[in-house]
Amino acid sequence: MIRSLLRCTSLLFATLVMSSSWAQAPAAASFPTRPVKLIVAAAAGSSPDAVSRMLAAKLGAAWKQPVLIENVAGLGGITGTDRAAKQPADGYTLVVSTIAAMAVGSSLFEKMPYDPDKDLQPVTMVMSMPNLLVVHPSVPAQTLPELIAYAKRYPDKLRYGHPGTGTTPHLSAELFKQMAGVQMQGVPYKSSAQMTTDLLAGVYEVLFHNSSVMLPHARGGAARILGITSAERNASLPDVPTVAEAGALRGFAVSAWWGLYAPAGTPADLVARINADIATALGQPDLKTWIEQQGGVPGGGTPQALRAFQAEETAKWRGTIRAANIKAD
Repeated sequence: MIRSLLRCTSLLFATLVMSSSWAQAPAAASFPTRPVKLIVAAAAGSSPDAVSRMLAAKLGAAWKQPVLIENVAGLGGITGTDRAAKQPADGYTLVVSTIAAMAVGSSLFEKMPYDPDKDLQPVTMVMSMPNLLVVHPSVPAQTLPELIAYAKRYPDKLRYGHPGTGTTPHLSAELFKQMAGVQMQGVPYKSSAQMTTDLLAGVYEVLFHNSSVMLPHARGGAARILGITSAERNASLPDVPTVAEAGALRGFAVSAWWGLYAPAGTPADLVARINADIATALGQPDLKTWIEQQGGVPGGGTPQALRAFQAEETAKWRGTIRAANIKAD
């Protein structure tokens, strides 16, 4: 009797497993059967928005379903990411989230509205973009070692601009200060545009900012490039040394990055399908070239790779934020 019951239970379990596998496979194969919403956790016109719209167009063409962009800006991406985390885990809501929302916010805020590690499923990296370290031409430093020497000779004389606590320009400067052993004063701005304008006008002297923004000004002589914050030299700027190599700051690396996530619990087969289709899109020459022309690095990679990278970034910035005693505004 007991053996018979166990045998029936085993058969029932096997049937359920087979039914589940059978149900999931067609779901991934036929996905999507209706429009997909892509939440962009940044404002319209921003770099994350621009690359997301190009990616959405390619995915829409491949899926033969519209991929609808919804911009939800706020708190460096936290607001939009929170909205996505609370959507059904069916593959029909995705989010392009930010370094601030996924790796920095948990160290700045006592309480986050979601858990970056538990409430979202990594799909793949979309792109990353290093900052350029630039100075106003009035600064008597032609190289990064000269800048470090000057800053050590005159503590707190140099000022750096940033568009808010926890942004990559802010964190780049704070990490630089810690690793180079220098003191500089931070000048916060409500707008990246005004921050850039004031650097060019000489209101302050030092800025870490996106290469896509600063390159035209540097080429026109309004700013001087001393280094790039990526771990390796950028293919589009081969003559610009990294901050790590130029300043002998081993391990210095900062990039703004945007990853694609789904709500936690999204079936693994759907995640794999979306991951593969995004890899195809990112590999297309026009999108790849556009990203590189912005000074960025095309993304890609497995969900596991994005999760591991996110963990590394979280640990790095937690240490930097604590050492500088940075508090959320």
